[in-house]
Amino acid sequence: MTAKPNFRLITLNFQLSTFNSTMLYERTLGQWLEHWATNTPDKEYIVYSDRNLRFTWSQFNRRVDDMAKGLIAIGVERGTHVGIWAANVPDWLTLLYACAKIGAVYVTVNTNYKQAELEYLCENSDMHTLCIVNGEKDSDFVQMTYTMLPELKNCQRGHLKSERFPYMKNVIYVGQEKHRGMYNTSEILLLGNNVEDTRLDELKSQVSCHDVVNMQYTSGTTGFPKGVMLTHYNIANNGFLTGEHMKFTSDDKLCCCVPLFHCFGVVLATMNCLTHGCTQVMVERFNPLVVLASVHKERCTALYGVPTMFIAELHHPMFDLFDMSSLRTGIMAGSLCPVELMKQVEEKMYMKVPSVYGLTEAAPGMTATRIDDSFDVRCNTVGRDFEHTEVKVIDPETGEECPVGVQGEMCNRGYNTMKGYYKNPQATAEVIDKNGFLHSGDLGVKDKDGNYRITGRIKDMIIRGGENIYPREIEEFLYQLEGVKDVQVAGIPSKKYGEAVGAFIIQHEGADLHESDVRDFCIGKISRYKIPKYIFFVKEFPMTGSGKIQKFKLKDVGLQLCKEQGIEII
Repeated sequence: MTAKPNFRLITLNFQLSTFNSTMLYERTLGQWLEHWATNTPDKEYIVYSDRNLRFTWSQFNRRVDDMAKGLIAIGVERGTHVGIWAANVPDWLTLLYACAKIGAVYVTVNTNYKQAELEYLCENSDMHTLCIVNGEKDSDFVQMTYTMLPELKNCQRGHLKSERFPYMKNVIYVGQEKHRGMYNTSEILLLGNNVEDTRLDELKSQVSCHDVVNMQYTSGTTGFPKGVMLTHYNIANNGFLTGEHMKFTSDDKLCCCVPLFHCFGVVLATMNCLTHGCTQVMVERFNPLVVLASVHKERCTALYGVPTMFIAELHHPMFDLFDMSSLRTGIMAGSLCPVELMKQVEEKMYMKVPSVYGLTEAAPGMTATRIDDSFDVRCNTVGRDFEHTEVKVIDPETGEECPVGVQGEMCNRGYNTMKGYYKNPQATAEVIDKNGFLHSGDLGVKDKDGNYRITGRIKDMIIRGGENIYPREIEEFLYQLEGVKDVQVAGIPSKKYGEAVGAFIIQHEGADLHESDVRDFCIGKISRYKIPKYIFFVKEFPMTGSGKIQKFKLKDVGLQLCKEQGIEII
């Protein structure tokens, strides 16, 4: 078959009739955007219903081009790392596509990050330009940026010279406010007037779908957060196939209230809309009332969220005032979905809800249920392989594939595998084996119908409400608290979040620490979701005969201590 410009058509079993489910595109994100701006210029693409802010495909594409030229004007070019530290603000996506068109890499920063986490990421990623907003909850992003870059207050914009962060040249405030040493959005757009369209066209022509376009930091399976390098090819196709599993068309309207800095928001939601030409109804930060009102007003056909979001929507006192009948599908992901919750969502919100299983390193989907699957399959399994991927359950000891029904490690090989961890070939080699299989660290089994069930984790990472938490990071932080002799962190089962953080502390002789001392030490220094919910002072840890700590036993120790101390598990 002769390839068409900008994309490749791959067919399975030569069944051309299954057109939609058997394709991988080689379009870049910029080419996708321009495709819809040309073909459906007047159709709405981005909508913020709560403030009636609306962009058609052509309007949005023009703003992206203007923003791209502004970034070029301040030194952003092919391969430059541009960070975004913001909730789902209107220009979050503008900056994503502007970077994509230039060939720059968009580095997403978790809005829960505190000072030490921000500085680690900026240094590790060799960030050139950081885009920020005022802040979130109890965090002042502007002040934290000045703390990290004190030179900003005394330097000319665009001429930052930081001893600690030699790559950092610019800070952009996403909004109209002016801050010393920082550009704001208006100024970036104005500077773009000085850049010729030919320069933008030149950079656009150099971008390949196999270039890295997005870098997300994740704890992965071991160690401190690592930059996962994802290409246009990775994320656009994963988003496209996710949409196909839900029978998306250009007529759909997806309400996106999950954070864009996660794969859930930027891939499963945004890339799904980008590749299907449908409308993305944005919610800046999760608020169940805004979500319900947006679905009602815009007649959304799809809604995404983690279980806690759907619980908040269903239980909102004003739920019955909104018409949910336009909904037909969506995704519930981030942690295990309770059967009863799934039933309520289907009955009261009229949605058939597939799920997606994977990890950031797999861009993120490895397996998924489909909209036509039975309720039992959609609720009790994570579905079957994504098209164009190989998922295998591999015995961690032998490296051999496990037979049906036998537990092993969930592994994936295909178009969706990350390019690697940034500047960390050793860590990359630890998770991608010589045969090209990405090792998830999760345990699972495959049933006779080809569907997978996740049964546990090899790694000790805690997943709290969709956030990955690596115990070592918290342990090393708590070691700095005076009086702490030794500390182990493990997940404690939680009805609300799936897992909560439990800290098991051995004190120095003579120390007299209390739970409040530990929490006070954490507040403002590490993200709220990482602060231990349960704090236990113990004399020893469960050990093997050879003296190794049996971390997997700490969960049961924590549950027993909660029972003995009359602590309610929530």
